[in-house]
Amino acid sequence: VQLQASGGGLVQAGGSLRLSCAASGGTFSRGVMGWFRQAPGKEREFVAAIAWSGGKISYADSVKGRFTISRDNAKNTVYLQMNSLKPEDTAVYYCASGPRVVKYLTAYDYWGQGTLVTVSS
Repeated sequence: VQLQASGGGLVQAGGSLRLSCAASGGTFSRGVMGWFRQAPGKEREFVAAIAWSGGKISYADSVKGRFTISRDNAKNTVYLQMNSLKPEDTAVYYCASGPRVVKYLTAYDYWGQGTLVTVSS
């Protein structure tokens, strides 16, 4: 499975961005898709994940109520709608694919290259 993340950029605090992750080369519709992020000098952390049916979704506490993960299996794409962005959301955002909706990096088998989100204050 190859994953290509896009949609990052520079936005002011309080603004919105939508990230996309296009998958190819595998059975996208049967995999769990997740978003992680890594801020400068920090470890990569879980953001959100969604089951193949969309029936199970998990969010990190820090983004609940502000971020929404969704997927379009017909387009082999997962999205992360980010609203009310804060400077602390600044990070490289990675999409990943795995078998379960969990928060652990090691549970995900395939990773995209990352897209940079910068939130200015």
